[in-house]
Amino acid sequence: LQPSSAQLLWILDIYGFFVAGFLITMGTLGDRIGRRRLLLIGAALFAFASVLAALADTAALLIAARALLGLAGATIAPSTMALIRNMFHDPRQRQFAIGVWIAAFSLGSAIGPLVGGVLLEFFHWGAVFWLNVPVMLLTLALGPRFLPEYRDPDAGHLDLASVLLSLAAVLLTIYGLKQLAEHGAGLASMAALLAGLAVGALFLRRQGHIAYPLLDLRLFAHAPFRAALAAYALAALAMFGVYIFMTQYLQLVLGLSPLQAGLATLPWSLCFVIGSLLSPQLAARWPAARILVVGLSAAAFGFAVLGLGQGLWWLVPATIVMGLGLAPVFTIGNEIIITSAP
Repeated sequence: LQPSSAQLLWILDIYGFFVAGFLITMGTLGDRIGRRRLLLIGAALFAFASVLAALADTAALLIAARALLGLAGATIAPSTMALIRNMFHDPRQRQFAIGVWIAAFSLGSAIGPLVGGVLLEFFHWGAVFWLNVPVMLLTLALGPRFLPEYRDPDAGHLDLASVLLSLAAVLLTIYGLKQLAEHGAGLASMAALLAGLAVGALFLRRQGHIAYPLLDLRLFAHAPFRAALAAYALAALAMFGVYIFMTQYLQLVLGLSPLQAGLATLPWSLCFVIGSLLSPQLAARWPAARILVVGLSAAAFGFAVLGLGQGLWWLVPATIVMGLGLAPVFTIGNEIIITSAP
């Protein structure tokens, strides 16, 4: 494809931009058109965008395909979590279902680098996008049969002004942070950040004055919701930040191939799966607050160990501790967050 440096950055970043920008909107849209319907629409779009990305012969087409993948990806997490909330009313069953959801995500994270490494070793780079297609087609085939439909009967209309404000606030803020990290505190980064914060303030103000808000600000009046959201955000920031730098460290510093780097991250992902599945048992014995504190403390210890040395002998044990500590935070934190909603 021979992308320019600017195009390469957009290829990498636009997926995350669109996922973050449309998450709130897609969660609200699912209340109105149906959570199962939104999931199936997202799966169909994800499959189409994956084919488009795999066959892309220009950088511009790949950027467009990645944008569509981000838009489709923004439908999957809120619709599946909402379905879990509606399908499982017993707290222990719901915790187990969330644990399975987190474990499936972690297992995909574990298998993805391995399979991707094999494909990159022996096939064209576009082959990695073909992996998405059978999974999405399976979702389209089995979803209507096994997933019940849910929608909010009192959802009201979708406020388009709120949609535009939320999208602009998120995209401007993320772009500003990205520019700040790459180029320091320059005019572009500070202008984008200030504009994002200003638009975000307008969005929040509007949510408090309309009958059917995109984001119900009353949720933040609940202390458990605020605590779980803060713990979840901290855990996600730490985990994904370390994961991005770790994959670069394994390949660019230690000189591992993509397949070898995937094998090095496998213990972390598997321990995350184990921790997610064990979280309901922990919740039956300990208060949620204690689980969040212990999990974050264990993860912090793993991060500290990671910074003490170099090489795989330090990295693998440290990431195992991190995975075991973060898994309950995601599982229990998710359960608290979704049950706080009416």
